[in-house]
Amino acid sequence: MGVDVVLYRVVGVRSARRRVVPAEVLPDPDDVLLDLVGRVRGAGGTPLLDRVDPVGELVVSAGQAAQLLAELCRLAEVARSTPEMTHVRRLDRLVRRCREDREMEIRFEGD
Repeated sequence: MGVDVVLYRVVGVRSARRRVVPAEVLPDPDDVLLDLVGRVRGAGGTPLLDRVDPVGELVVSAGQAAQLLAELCRLAEVARSTPEMTHVRRLDRLVRRCREDREMEIRFEGD
């Protein structure tokens, strides 16, 4: 019951036919992200990550990517293993791509 992170490209931003196309996926089959988010949830420093839902979806726009990058620092601080650190680094790369391209968005997609 992990939370996959998907980087989407927004197509048709200026038209009525806006749609999103997946650009890259960071799967979470072993609940690594879900465990990390659980460790920081409610501490007051991760308002975006606190909204990650294991059965729902959270959309983070390119405009919110800088805030999400700051919150990822908290995940790195609580990571205890190599797989957790690797997951945080991969997520960091996705968020940086989103921040650099205003036609991207990140979605945290629960099962």
